[in-house]
Amino acid sequence: MSLRGVAAITGIGELKPVRQTEGRTALDMIAEVARLAAADAAIDWREIDGLVVDPFNDTPLVIPSSVAEYLGLEVTFAELVDLGGATGAGMVWRAAAAIQAGLCETVLCVSATPRERRGGMGWAGNARAWRTPDAEFEFPYGALGANFGYAIIAQRYMHEYSLTDAQRAKVAVDQRANAQANPNAIFYGEPITIDDVLSSDLILDPLHKLEIVMPCGGGAALIVQSAARAKQRGPAAYLLGAGEHLTHKSLAYAPSLTNSAIKRAADKAFETAGVSRADIKLASVYDCYTISVLLTLEDAGFCAKGEAGAFVESHDLTWKGDFPVNTHGGQLSFGQAGLAGGMSHVTEAARQIMGAAGARQIAGCDLAYVNGNGGFMSEQVSLVLGSSA
Repeated sequence: MSLRGVAAITGIGELKPVRQTEGRTALDMIAEVARLAAADAAIDWREIDGLVVDPFNDTPLVIPSSVAEYLGLEVTFAELVDLGGATGAGMVWRAAAAIQAGLCETVLCVSATPRERRGGMGWAGNARAWRTPDAEFEFPYGALGANFGYAIIAQRYMHEYSLTDAQRAKVAVDQRANAQANPNAIFYGEPITIDDVLSSDLILDPLHKLEIVMPCGGGAALIVQSAARAKQRGPAAYLLGAGEHLTHKSLAYAPSLTNSAIKRAADKAFETAGVSRADIKLASVYDCYTISVLLTLEDAGFCAKGEAGAFVESHDLTWKGDFPVNTHGGQLSFGQAGLAGGMSHVTEAARQIMGAAGARQIAGCDLAYVNGNGGFMSEQVSLVLGSSA
C-alpha cells in the first residue's frame, strides 16, 4: 500500500545548534521546539493527536507517555523510533502510516539532544554495558567509535574505486558554502577551502578533521498532518514515497562496505513516489562523514557505483548549483545535534519544498530526496517529498 499523498509536513521547529547546552534537559528542549513547530503549522496545541519520539537519557522507559505528560498532550497514537541517524526520516513515514490507518490526523515528530561539558559513556561504553558481541570481540582490539567505522569504509571504497582526497574534501567545502547562507548553522561565517580540509588534522586515515561532524546540542520537530488538513494551510511538503532497509549493526557483519542498504530504501521511495531521480531538485542526505555522502549519491541512484568522486567534482553541490546537496550546510557545517541532527535533513527539505529556506532557497524546488543513515551505514530510510500530493 502506498503512502503517496496521504500526509504532509505542515510545520517545522528547530533550535540553533550550540556547542554546549548547560542546564537544559531533553524534555525542556522538546517542549520548546515542539511549540515552534505547532506555531509554524498554525495549529492549536490540542489538535495534536499523534506523537513520535526517539530515545533520550532523561527517561529510559515509557518515553512517549513521559513526553506527552510533559507537553500536556493526550494522543491516540504514539511511537518510539530508534534508527540512529535515520530516526528523523523514519518518524515521518510512520506518522503518515498512522494517519492512513485512521489513528490520528496531526502528529508531532520531535527530537532533542542536550550537550553538556561532562562526558557520557558514548557508543562504546553503552555497548560494553549491553554485553553485545561487538563489545566482547571487537572493542578490546580498538575497533570502536564512529570514526573508526567510517574510516574503514572510506579505506575500502578507495581500494575498490577511484577516489581522491580532494574529491572527498569538495563535499565538505560545498556544504560549508551552503552554511554561509544559513545564519543558524554552527559554522556560519567560516568558509573553508579544499586545502583547509586536507591540511586539517588527520583523525583516522583517510579522514581529516573537517570531513567529520562536530557533535553539538539542539533539537528539531515536525508537524505531520493528513493531506486534507495540509491543503487548508497553504504550502506544505507532501510525503510521496518512502523506503526503509536495515542490514547490520556491527561493521564486522556488514554485507558490504561499499554497497549499502540505501539502494533498496531509495528504490522503494522512488517507486512509490512515481518520480525519477532526474526530477529531484535537492538531495538532503545524512552526512556524518564525507564518505557517507558519496556512498549515498551512488546507492540512491544519482550516479553509478564507483563514480561518486567524479560526480561531486563535476557538479556544484551548493544551493545555487546544478545539483544542490544539503543546502542547510549538512551536519558537517550546520551541526550534529544527536538524533536531531539527522532530522535536520528532513526539516531542510521541507523548508525548500515550502519555499521557506530564505537566502538559500532553490528556485522551483518542488521535489526533494531525503536519506537518513544510522550506525555504520546500517539503518537506512529514504523519503521523496513534493510540493503537491
